[in-house]
This record gives sequence, structure tokens and C-alpha cells, in this order.
Amino acid sequence: MEKPSILLLTPPLTQLNTPYPATAYLKGFLTGRGYEVTQADMGIELVLRMFSRPGLQQIFSAIEAGEYELSDNSLRMLRLKKEYLQTIEPVIRFLQNKDSTLAQQISYSRFLPEASRFDQVEDIDWAFGSMGISDRARYLATLYLEDLGDLIKETICPYFAFSRYAESLAMSATHFDPLEEALQTGPNLVDQLLLELLEERLQAVKPDVVGFSIPFPGNLYGGLRMAQYIKQKYPHIKTMMGGGYPNTELRSLREPRLFQYIDFVTLDDGEGPWLKLLEHLQGQRPQDQLQRTFLLQEGEVVYINNCPEANVPHTEIGTPDYSDLPLADYLSVIDVINPMHRLWSDGRWNKLTIAHGCYWKRCSFCDITLDYINRYEVAPAALLVDRIEQIIAQTGQTGFHFVDEAAPPAPLRDMAIELIRRGVKISWWGNIRFEKTFSPDLCRLLAASGCIAVSGGLEVASDRLLALMEKGVSIEQVARVTDAFTQAGIMVHAYLMYGFPTQTAQETIDSLEVVRQLFVNNVIQSGFWHRFSMTAHSPVGKNPEKYGVVKVGPEEGPFANNDLWHDDPTGTDHELFGPGLAKAIYNYMHGVGLEQPLSFWFDFKVPRVKTKPDLIYNAIQQAPKPDADRRNARVLWLGNQPELEFTMMAKKGQTIERCVLTFYEKGEDFQVKTTASIGQWLFDVLQQVSTDSTETVLLKQLEASFPADAHLRFTEFLSSPSWFELREKGMLLL
Repeated sequence: MEKPSILLLTPPLTQLNTPYPATAYLKGFLTGRGYEVTQADMGIELVLRMFSRPGLQQIFSAIEAGEYELSDNSLRMLRLKKEYLQTIEPVIRFLQNKDSTLAQQISYSRFLPEASRFDQVEDIDWAFGSMGISDRARYLATLYLEDLGDLIKETICPYFAFSRYAESLAMSATHFDPLEEALQTGPNLVDQLLLELLEERLQAVKPDVVGFSIPFPGNLYGGLRMAQYIKQKYPHIKTMMGGGYPNTELRSLREPRLFQYIDFVTLDDGEGPWLKLLEHLQGQRPQDQLQRTFLLQEGEVVYINNCPEANVPHTEIGTPDYSDLPLADYLSVIDVINPMHRLWSDGRWNKLTIAHGCYWKRCSFCDITLDYINRYEVAPAALLVDRIEQIIAQTGQTGFHFVDEAAPPAPLRDMAIELIRRGVKISWWGNIRFEKTFSPDLCRLLAASGCIAVSGGLEVASDRLLALMEKGVSIEQVARVTDAFTQAGIMVHAYLMYGFPTQTAQETIDSLEVVRQLFVNNVIQSGFWHRFSMTAHSPVGKNPEKYGVVKVGPEEGPFANNDLWHDDPTGTDHELFGPGLAKAIYNYMHGVGLEQPLSFWFDFKVPRVKTKPDLIYNAIQQAPKPDADRRNARVLWLGNQPELEFTMMAKKGQTIERCVLTFYEKGEDFQVKTTASIGQWLFDVLQQVSTDSTETVLLKQLEASFPADAHLRFTEFLSSPSWFELREKGMLLL
């Protein structure tokens, strides 16, 4: 067999605003190895087919022809059919940023037909007062789409959702029966539209191999529905499946029925397993030398991982290739007013990883035993910025979302310096650990390189539980790091967790008090509470007794095994606290209710707070280490090179030569006045430590070159107004 033609598909639905990067990574890698690869995001294609005038007409006709028990809300929408058909295409164009003039009408006239989702907009002026007319219109247009989604879910497709399509069929699916049952019933109208799109793709590409990326439970049903169609109509095509869902849920797969639809299921990074599978299909590799692959042999599921080659290193995976995705057609939606969650759903972000895996890999609630976290590899900064430049050239987009589990500080620092040195202007955000390496100076550097936001896990704001989680951070440290990011102009989002093993009601309330203080002191701007869940591949899941909990189910089945049920005999009833925690943080993000007692947010009696009322304030007031004690720090100047001017000055009958360094900067110009010898030394030093320079200069090296005829010692210079001025304007110690 010659090199096969490959079609990579992301089934519906992940995000409406930007493509999920898995197929782009795989395409970039395989194209570099000489394969012909086409990719498609079936989620955005399905949404655009459904939410067009002809698509919506089909949906309304099917609802009218069917025998559905309709709610008052759905009946209202059917009566407004004409208004929906007239507005759907203009709204989609607006959400694609192709017709911004519509914002005024959507915001301030009765342009959109309204159903139940609009019941929540009474506070829209409060929420969007400072955000502008375009955001307001985008939010209303998103509610309009969600109304239509509700109608579809109530009628023709009971498991429709914009980001979690048929998720309930795959969540904790220890047995394949619910999926099999759904797949054996005839396709509904949404499925039919998806299969029409698939047929068009198959005709255009004529692939030998179709690969499905299944990042989330909500992609599985759509992927299997398409795979079923391929097996029925084109049995010669080989089907493969990989991605986040198989990596976490299907590691103990024993279910033969899955292989009616999928020939091969691969685990962990796809590059290696796919390369070996393609060689096998071309007759160049025996089946028993595949890598991390499930397949069916004589009716039994077997797992093969006998290839002699190592993993493909992070430096060789290539640059993600987005070239055949319809980047201009994605929708920028605003479905929540949380400023960090907005970044997920609004705007087109190129997704990229700085490193493979997590450099910390100790958190006890995390899947640290799996390859995607456990194997840590980093690419050099020059290669990373090469990839960034290639992606910008290909997509025309300069927004980047680094999708690392936790982006490592040193590679971030090196990437930032390389971006600044090359003059590559991007906006970027990503996930980090709130560790002390993120000093105020490093945060300023990251901001200068285009960092606009970071998210990090504070998890449970209790030092006892942080230690049990092995987070490697303390509350005071988190406060100082989040303060450093905020001072640098970078938005901070905290992931918060409740319900961790042995967590008491007292600790939950004290955690909320810490979060309140973080908002009061403006060191975080956004946050979200997640309920702890125990997974099979985490330290808690592997050793529940150590953490004081008892695994109570589910029984291991032949299909998905990841989410575990547990009892927490020493902890509190965590379920009770969820609504109050969510309500409190929603208000805190809007600056509301910060002075209310914490009992205000709960409709049951809660313990009194034991956290000190000034815990966070005191933590961020702590003085940093003086510069004189940081002689091993790297010195970096973010500003421009100054102009140097010498002047003569009479003092006590003597003529003294003085010096003025004049800096011309983006925001304002400023001057540093000093003696001639220090001025000349500074002028030379600033060239050595500028971002254009490739050499690394430490503070102790500056000390060694400090002029002997200066009128003060180096340590005294580090406490002088001249040095403080430079520090304020962009002299960093890293």
C-alpha cells in the first residue's frame, strides 16, 4: 500500500470560537513525515449548517411535523419562527466578526426574538456598563443561540449542547450499553446534518484512514456516529481514535463492541502510535510492534505496546498546522460574565504547548501517573518562538492560549525574552502554579512579552489541605504571587476546589474567607469553585485510605473507567456548600457583598470564620529581599537605549563633570542624572543587559565592573535614587 490519504476529524462539539488543537498538531507532524493529511472541525461545520436559514427551516419543519410535548417556551419560539429565520444569518455573521455594525441594533432595539434565556438579563447594564456595546450585543446574541439550542434539545435531539454534545452518554460510562443503544436507533435530524457534512468530506478527500480526536466525553457520540456511517458505507476505510477521553477513560478497555466502529484506539500522545500504525497499514511494520494501541484480535480486545522506539520528543512534534480549518468562520460568543471564562469562549486563540507534561507532577487530585502529565519535556525558546511565528504567518492571528497543565517559569522567562528580542507582538494567557519563582520582576517581563492573563490552582485555601494535596504552595505565597501578576497588569483567575478528602465545614468557610480577602485586596480578579472528583489515575484514587476516604464505586466495567465514587467519613456534607460558594464568588467578581458576613451566602448555619481578617493584606505587605542580597540574579533592561550627555558643574570652587542619561520610552521620557564615571558605566551596562543582547549578565558581574573612582560603593548605588528610577522603569532582576 502507498502512503495512505488521511482525514482527521474533531467530532461535535468542543468550542465555537476556536479549533481544538489536536488535529492541527497531528497534521503538522504527519505532513512533515510526507503524509497527505486533511482535517475538519465537524463541530463548527455542524453549527454553521444548523444555524443557517435553510438549516433552521429544516429544524422548525421537523418540530412541526413531529409529535412533541412542547413547553410554553418552545411554543413561543415556534410562533416566532419567521423572526428567527430572518435574524439567524445576520446574527451568525455578527458573531463571526463579519458585520460589527449590527451591535447597536442587537443591543438597543428589539432586533432579536427572545425566549427564556433572556430572563437572566435584568442585570446586563450592571455587568456590561463598562464593557462596551459590542460585548453587550455578543452576550445577547449568545443567549439567542442558546434559546435555539434549548428548543433543539427539547425536541429533535435530546442530547444537543453547544459544548458537551451527548456528554451524558459517555460520562462515567463503565458499560457501553447506553452508547450502543443510542447508536442502534436511527439518526436524528442533527445526526443527519452531521452525516451529510461527513459524506461531503469523504467525497472530497477520498481518505484511506479517518482519525477521530475525542478530547472530551461530549465528542464521543458524534465520533462513533460518524465512524458507524463510514463502516456501513465505506468498509475499506480504516478508523482510528485517540485524544483526552481515551487517555483518561479507556485505559482498561475490554469492550469488543467499540470495534464495530473503530479499528484502532491509541493512548497518550498520538504522534508515535499513529506513525507506527500507518507503517503497519503500509506493510512496513508487524502488528506486534505497534505503540500504545488497542485493537480487536479474534473477538478479544488486545493492547499492543511493543515497539522498540522511544516516544517522539517534544522538540520533534513540529508546528501545529491550522491551514485547512475555516478560522474566519468561528463564533466569538460570551456565555458567562466571568472575565476568565470569557477568554475561553470569545476570540480566536492559537493553542500551543510550552512543554510536554507537568514539571511539578505531585498534586494528589491530578492524573499524575499518566503520560500527558508525567513525562516532562521542554522545547528551547528559539524553537518555541519559531513555532509562534509560523502559526501567526499561517493564521493571521496573534492571540495564543498556552494549554500546558502548568507552564514552567524558566521556559516562560526564556520565551518572553526571545519574543521581545525578535519584536514578535502577541497576546497570550495560560495556566501556571502560584509558586514563588513568579517574582514581581518576572511578572513584569511576562507582561512586556504580551501576557494578559494567568489562571492557577489555589484549590482549597487552607494550608493543611494544600499540604495534603502536595500543591507546594502556601496561602501567603499565593497572595504575593497573585499580587505580583496584578501589579504587572495581568489578570489573575484562581481555580478553587471544595470537597477535598477530610475537608471540614470550618475549612470550607475559612477558604471562602481567604478568597474574599483576595478580592478585597484586588490580587485576583476572577475565580471559580469546582467540586473535588476522585479519578482512577490520581494518588487519591490509587490510595484512598491514605487520604481518609473510601471508594464506593462504580464497579469496574469493560468500557470507561476513570471517575470514582467515594465517601468522606471525616469531612462534611460538601454538596450543601456548592450553591453558596458559587453565589459568593459571582458577587465578589463584581465587587458586591465583600463586606457581608459569610453566613449571608448560605441558607443554613455555618461555622464562624477563624481566618485572621488581615491574612492576605499582611502577606502582600511583606518587604521583598533587597537587591543587594540578589547578586546571582540575571539583570535585564526592558527599556530603550538612552542618549548620553556630559556637563560641567561648579561645586565648592571645583569643576565636576556630571552626566545625564535621557530615555525616550513609549509612555513617557525620563532622565537619570549622576556622576560622569557612573553615567558612562550605566550607558555601557544598559547595552549589555538589553533584551537585544544574547549574553546573560548577573548582578555580581555588574558589581565587578562598577567604576572604582565612583564616589560610592556598589551596595550604596543599589539604594540610590538613580537605581530606584531604573528599577521602576524596567530594570529587572530575574
